[in-house]
Amino acid sequence: MFDNYYRKDIEWGGKTLTLETGKVARQADGAVMARLGDTIVLCTVVGARNVKPGQDFFPLTVNYQEKAFAAGKIPGGFFKREGRPSENETLVSRLIDRPIRPLFPEGFRNEVQVVATVLSHDLENNPDVVAMVGCSAALTISGIPFFGPIAGARVGYAGGEYILNPTMEQVKTSELDLFVAGTAEGVLMVESEAKELSEAVMLGAVEFGHKSFQPVIQGIIELAERAAKEPWPLTEASDAERALKARIAELGTAEMTEAYKETVKQSRYAKVGAVKKAIAEKLEAEGYDAAAAKGLMKGLEADVVRNTILDTGIRIDGRDTKTVRPIVAEVGVLPRAHGSSLFTRGETQAFCVATLGTGQDEQIIDALAGEYRESFMLHYNFPPYSVGETGRMGSPGRREIGHGKLAWRAIRPLLPEKDKFPYTIRVVSEITESNGSSSMATVCGTSLSLMDAGAPLKRPCAGIAMGLIKEEKGFAVLSDILGDEDHLGDMDFKVAGSEQGITALQMDIKITSITFEIMRIALDQAKDGRIHILGEMAKGLSGSRGEVAATAPRITVIQVPKDKIREVIGTGGKVIREIVEQTGTKIDIEDDGTIKIASSSPEATQAAIDRIKGITAEAEVGAIYNGTVVKVADFGAFVNFLGAKDGLVHISELAQDRVARTGDIVSVGDKVKVKVIGFDDRGKVKLSMRTVDQASGADISEQVGAKRPRADGEPEGGDRGGERGPRREREGFRGGDRGPRRRED
Repeated sequence: MFDNYYRKDIEWGGKTLTLETGKVARQADGAVMARLGDTIVLCTVVGARNVKPGQDFFPLTVNYQEKAFAAGKIPGGFFKREGRPSENETLVSRLIDRPIRPLFPEGFRNEVQVVATVLSHDLENNPDVVAMVGCSAALTISGIPFFGPIAGARVGYAGGEYILNPTMEQVKTSELDLFVAGTAEGVLMVESEAKELSEAVMLGAVEFGHKSFQPVIQGIIELAERAAKEPWPLTEASDAERALKARIAELGTAEMTEAYKETVKQSRYAKVGAVKKAIAEKLEAEGYDAAAAKGLMKGLEADVVRNTILDTGIRIDGRDTKTVRPIVAEVGVLPRAHGSSLFTRGETQAFCVATLGTGQDEQIIDALAGEYRESFMLHYNFPPYSVGETGRMGSPGRREIGHGKLAWRAIRPLLPEKDKFPYTIRVVSEITESNGSSSMATVCGTSLSLMDAGAPLKRPCAGIAMGLIKEEKGFAVLSDILGDEDHLGDMDFKVAGSEQGITALQMDIKITSITFEIMRIALDQAKDGRIHILGEMAKGLSGSRGEVAATAPRITVIQVPKDKIREVIGTGGKVIREIVEQTGTKIDIEDDGTIKIASSSPEATQAAIDRIKGITAEAEVGAIYNGTVVKVADFGAFVNFLGAKDGLVHISELAQDRVARTGDIVSVGDKVKVKVIGFDDRGKVKLSMRTVDQASGADISEQVGAKRPRADGEPEGGDRGGERGPRREREGFRGGDRGPRRRED
């Protein structure tokens, strides 16, 4: 039944990677089941046979989706089925899209959809690596024009050694989490988070990963030799198209070059638009196809910008290749925010606002590998007005999620440990202007806003975006690229970190590959730019303010014995709710006995601490406490003196002189000072008032001497108020809550 079934086993890093095709999803143009360990991903590819009329771009869609059954789970939520893509699914979709997109032929406009579905997850091997390889194999055997195959690998770093495809547990302790993808010739994409590693270590990791996945590329080629479908015919440029392109260059090269000498973005766009309009009118008058000319004029722009930079070393805005645009760093720009900054670099601007919360504000993430809580959130927004346009406003798109995650990765290694700064942190970056890397502006603005909020970052963090122009006659690496240089260039290379090292690296190559020598030059040039930006940021704020903002909650951490947690919480949470409601604080209790109390009022915090300590504290013999009389009996008074704890002041301990009636000395509600003098045989607390100066609270036991003798006929323990028959009733007192009356014979 499965006549076209093929399987390829590849030994990779001590594990077996299996690629199968011909059994599942046979109606797709390409379908591969990829397996590493017990992680299995089904990868499919379908391409449209015809191009939609008037389409002038390549409509590639990559969808990575995780099925809950892959980990033996049922989805949460009301509907109990997978819904909108999670953040991780969106990020992995982008991860696969970025290295495969440059490998489709120039001018290819057929719609292509790539779908990777996680069918099994062994909670050890990350599905994103398997999905990347499976999608590459599916494209390679599909017949769709694709200049692959590619492969990808994750690289860790611990103990001075690189780790190929570390397990999910190994990643937690690694100094590096780097994903690299590329062809046999070179690297196409890098995504990483690092703990302030050097440029040499980062470049070494990329080289290590590229070398390590070469057996996978060879295995995909061998699979394709047996299972690939007939390749689609490639459409080459016609003589008419080549003639039109030449005519556009004749009509507009000089004018376009002059327009791109305008250094102000909006003015430049107006001049470029005018040149395009004039070219279109001339072409239309000469009988050329106006729709075809529109697409080819983008090529004219690229040629003008790229050749000008390579020939003169001068860029669109007049800078040389290494200069960073002017920077203004401002902090404390919002009076009620916990921390805020306005970071402006040329025509790119990020408004970043930090908010500090408690453990109750942590984000609960229901991931395939298990549920966990996230205490650091960074949300990036890119409204259309930031580029002078109108557009749809709604939930964040893939680009916004990806840019926010890159900045998140850059900042996270520099955050203080949770036990030193027990806050939940949320930063929102509103991009108010954009002409260049707004994600790197977000890194800078986030660092400033967190320091303004009083978060003790290990060091300030900055980011810079690098570009590349590469032609046969040479190449140029560009620092702090503009939007046009990103769009018309060959590389988007973003580096973020502190003065001590790199914390995040992201690279996308738009050509088939670049050399490691170019990467080394870009990293070194980026380091100089990053250090310069950190210096400019220091003019606004060079370090944390040392204490959290006055508008932020203060979190006080106390520790209680684990066996006392139940008492603090109370039945059904009754006790802790009362403390929260009465003090106005927020309280988080952890399983190890750590209690975090948050409030902007020191008095409220102290009140909550006193209540909790009163519940958990143990009475100490010889210690003096303030108490309240809660009950009066013939034999003495019960005093609440330590949270919910009560003790008995025997009638003989009420005063220095003999007391005939308890009510002669105290009444219910009286505030008294008591000293713990011991415990009875049931562990109940015995208190004394006569050994404490009720005015000052001083211990006067040495002055009053030993306990006075009992009066004639006074019973031991004072629990008989005269004869009450053969059975008598007494109140039992407790060291905790007051329970039911107890009858004793």
